[in-house]
Amino acid sequence: MRLSGSFAVSGAVAGLLTTGLVAAGLAVAPASAAGAAVRPGTARVTAASAPPGVRAPYAELENAATGADMWSRTSNKEVPMGSIAKVMTAYVVIKAGDLSRVITVPSGITGYDKKYGASTAGLKPGEKLTAHELLYALLVPSGCDAAYALAESYGSGHLSRFIDAMNAAAKSLGLTKTHFTDFSGLPDPTASSTYSDARDLISLGRDAMGLPVFAAIVKLAGYHLAAAPGKHPAFTWTNTNPLLGHYTGAIGIKTGQTNAAGACLLFEARRGKLTLIGVVLDSGDELSYAGSDAEKILNWDFGRA
Repeated sequence: MRLSGSFAVSGAVAGLLTTGLVAAGLAVAPASAAGAAVRPGTARVTAASAPPGVRAPYAELENAATGADMWSRTSNKEVPMGSIAKVMTAYVVIKAGDLSRVITVPSGITGYDKKYGASTAGLKPGEKLTAHELLYALLVPSGCDAAYALAESYGSGHLSRFIDAMNAAAKSLGLTKTHFTDFSGLPDPTASSTYSDARDLISLGRDAMGLPVFAAIVKLAGYHLAAAPGKHPAFTWTNTNPLLGHYTGAIGIKTGQTNAAGACLLFEARRGKLTLIGVVLDSGDELSYAGSDAEKILNWDFGRA
């Protein structure tokens, strides 16, 4: 069994984590003792009753409400996650607050995006958007330019300080097999230096989906941001999540893809009273493969309900 993302830490450990976040200028509120619980678990299902045809070598499916493990495949191996890392970027920003702050898109996004051939939201240096608007740019089209702008602003001008806060938050949430070296999940400095395992990612996803601002954004198949004269032009973004607008009940949450990570998808869907959250990692070289894997896993468990 894993500890839930909302577990309580000892006073000494909590103090160390809080100190690390405060030093980074990004204090993340610790989990409340009232929410402390060991994640409920269930026995693994047999191979014969597993969802058929899933390509991903690393996967996990859980009951989103209880944390019960419904099915898994090599779910405790540390592997790259691509832009699923942006879930933690958003989590840290939302927890830090001040989402109405106006952020000037920094010039550094140009070289950063070009170096990695990164996905972008089409932002240009000098444009001004609120942190809340940048969260849409981060999570809907998976904008690495938005991740850079948020990290620089919330890191008080220091990207490394923001990354430190991401890792401190991971520790505070009990994500023992997760580490970040980049706020977008890009291969900086190496292809596997930002990593996690399937179970940790689901735990992070459950905590992130508990934030109303986050959940409201990641459920959108697309988003239009009207122009603000003197600040930024209009933007229309399409969500990279292949389930949204296609799979009945899909409500989020985030794609990821690099050469090393392959196609990845952290997903959540609700039908009736049952909400499932799952992840597939390295489903192939196209996000459609990750979407197909997610559908097969969801169909299998919803079909058993």
